[in-house]
Amino acid sequence: MQPPKRSRTATRARLLEGALDVFAERGFAGASVEDICDRAGFTRGAFYSNFASKDELVLALFQATTDRLLEQIEALLPELASQPGTLLDAVLGLLDETAPDQRQWHLISTEFTLHALRNPEAARALNEQRAMFRASLTRLVAEISATSGVRFSVPPEQFVRLVIALHEGARSQSLLEPAEVPAGSLEHTFLPMVLDAVSRPSH
Repeated sequence: MQPPKRSRTATRARLLEGALDVFAERGFAGASVEDICDRAGFTRGAFYSNFASKDELVLALFQATTDRLLEQIEALLPELASQPGTLLDAVLGLLDETAPDQRQWHLISTEFTLHALRNPEAARALNEQRAMFRASLTRLVAEISATSGVRFSVPPEQFVRLVIALHEGARSQSLLEPAEVPAGSLEHTFLPMVLDAVSRPSH
């Protein structure tokens, strides 16, 4: 017999996986708890024993993304810190790897952001998740820049905010116009210019 904790973890994982598909197909507002349960193969009872609401489920998806990011940073830091030229590639690579299905994730994150703009409680929770995400990337940038002897003229967190803003805006254009704006093209064209403008050797 499967231990209760392992069974609960497996149930949460299946509900999260089902929710990803349903949200991408029907939207955050259009997807019901029943839709998510049907896709995952569970009852409403199973849903509410794991999540209090759809909001909490989406935030769990963000948390899972942040957790993967933290694991990747811990694994990559020793190597990346000794290779200064990889800073931008490392940051952009992590942004992409945490959400392998860019279209699906863009739909979900954009819709939930709109929801949060209308709902102060959702906004507070989303801001906490995004702050964790930024903190992880900021740590990566700070450690690589310290090892490589590069100083920023702006706080590293502000640079990270700009990277995320450009990445999210570029992703929207790439999904709508893939031929005109190939994925990653805007970031890799303009972010090196930004990095040059806000950084200099420390010696």
